[in-house]
Amino acid sequence: MRSHFVLFGDSLTEQSFSPGGWGASLANTYSGKVDVIVRGYGGYNTRWALFLLQNLFLGFSKSYIAATVFFGANDAALLERTNERQHVPVDEYKENLKRIVHHLKELSPSMLVVLITPPPISEEGRKEYAQSLYGEKARKLSERTNEVTGVYAKQCVEVAKELGVPSINLWSKMQETEGWQKKFLSDGLHLTAEGNAVVHEEVVKVLSEGRLCALRIPYDFPLESEIDEINLEKSFQEQRCKLDGLL
Repeated sequence: MRSHFVLFGDSLTEQSFSPGGWGASLANTYSGKVDVIVRGYGGYNTRWALFLLQNLFLGFSKSYIAATVFFGANDAALLERTNERQHVPVDEYKENLKRIVHHLKELSPSMLVVLITPPPISEEGRKEYAQSLYGEKARKLSERTNEVTGVYAKQCVEVAKELGVPSINLWSKMQETEGWQKKFLSDGLHLTAEGNAVVHEEVVKVLSEGRLCALRIPYDFPLESEIDEINLEKSFQEQRCKLDGLL
């Protein structure tokens, strides 16, 4: 069975296989070597995600070599605003992340688990998006703020340090670029093509540091140019030995 990466998260993961999405780019980077499985659920927070764990990853668990856990954008929704039902207190968010990581590690102890923080929030972008949907009836206050989302991002990084797993701090990384509000975010929250490119680049970087560099992983079958038409069996056996030796 070919090895797998699993992408677990909310809509930022669910949309990752849209045109230009970071998951689609990841699948392209590892094409012919690793299959990328998307398990993204729009609107979900970590509290709801816990109810998915027992059934979500059955069947492929032994072949998982890496997983991304990308939650927090919904957990950080503010109380007494339009999306308060998604809100999860930050301390509970931390514990939920730990439970998710522990579950994945139980499935496959050698799996590389990567925590990804929520991206920054453009409050102006969220207001503009709401106005495009509801016009004058749109709420004046954004349901999320960049400041509060930053608190969740910080705690995500802290959980990763505590558990000894890598993390990607998108909240900080994206804000290093001038004009990030429009460049990386389509509606103040979700990713543009450029925002997806940042996620893809950062995920590939972490995977490569964790011995999963795409260039070093052999194809699961020999390339056409490597096939000896006189001795087909030998060609395929040698490729399988290369793969078994690495993974």
